[in-house]
Amino acid sequence: MEKIISSPGKYIQGKGVLASLAKYSLQLGDTALIMSGGMVKSIVTPIISKSFSDAHAAFYMETFEGECCRTEIDRLVAICKAKQIKVVIGVGGGKTLDTAKAVAYYHQVPVVIAPTIASTDAPTSALSVIYTEAGQFESYLMLPKNPDVVLIDSQIVARAPARLIVAGMGDALATYFEARANGCSGNPAMSGGIPTLSALALAELCYKTLLKDGLKAKLAVESQVVTQAVENIIEANTYLSGIGFESGGLAAAHAVHNGLTLLSECHHLFHGEKVAFGTLVQLALENAPLEEINQVLAFCHSVGLPTCLADLGAGDVSKEALMAVAKAACAAGETIHNMPFKVDADAVYGAILVADQLGKRV
Repeated sequence: MEKIISSPGKYIQGKGVLASLAKYSLQLGDTALIMSGGMVKSIVTPIISKSFSDAHAAFYMETFEGECCRTEIDRLVAICKAKQIKVVIGVGGGKTLDTAKAVAYYHQVPVVIAPTIASTDAPTSALSVIYTEAGQFESYLMLPKNPDVVLIDSQIVARAPARLIVAGMGDALATYFEARANGCSGNPAMSGGIPTLSALALAELCYKTLLKDGLKAKLAVESQVVTQAVENIIEANTYLSGIGFESGGLAAAHAVHNGLTLLSECHHLFHGEKVAFGTLVQLALENAPLEEINQVLAFCHSVGLPTCLADLGAGDVSKEALMAVAKAACAAGETIHNMPFKVDADAVYGAILVADQLGKRV
């Protein structure tokens, strides 16, 4: 099987780069649909409006309704057709960006991704995670190419609540361990090929960067300042994790996350917070060395990521509910089957309980 590494056409990161959005958009098309939602829209609209006005470029702002679901995607595609949009731009968090990628794919135009938070590795990938209107995981939409441009303004990211960049660290935490498992199994990654040496190296660098700069970045963002640690963690959460997961592969951690979406007790959590616990479950599942597990636990504790079911709000859920999570994680086609050994629901259920007990010790 061939080796494949996938990446966006351009990755741009730095303080104030959102003001350059029109310049990069015009390289792809002369009429842009820009989608963002909630408080994000009020923050970015003045910057974006000035950028496009100064460039004498046509653009339309549209409010994202909050869920990356089929209904919202269809609504936005219809707007693109009506306004003859030539480039789609998503500005905001993971679900906004995944929706923008899906809309651009169905409308068959280029896409620019402008994250305002560093809470997931979604921005760089050729993938949209589709949910139901109720917020439960539905499917992965595999896209034929990565975003044309990813532009992330570190100054805006640093102004967001620290919990968001910490959630991104939780998502990024899984990157190395899932890529390692996938590399051992020899299964194809999300890119369609087996992991390249480059992807595995980026995944490992992602983990090392988290350990080195994670706590310092959290402290800086709590003061709403951009330091080198913040820049490094934004890159780790967004680019290193994005390339690492897509070209290195997913495994048990994200499958457990998908299972956890069944629990209403976990709906208040961000994606990366659930993935962090999923990483601990994966380490328990593969019987990783205790020294390695303790290192991950110590990191999670230092930045405030959940390490046990109680931290997820699920400390009192029933055995039947946890078994339902385990079964969902093992559904046909789930990424847990990229583990280098056979996995079933009983094994996942046991790993959840072990991870919970290990996490309680921190």
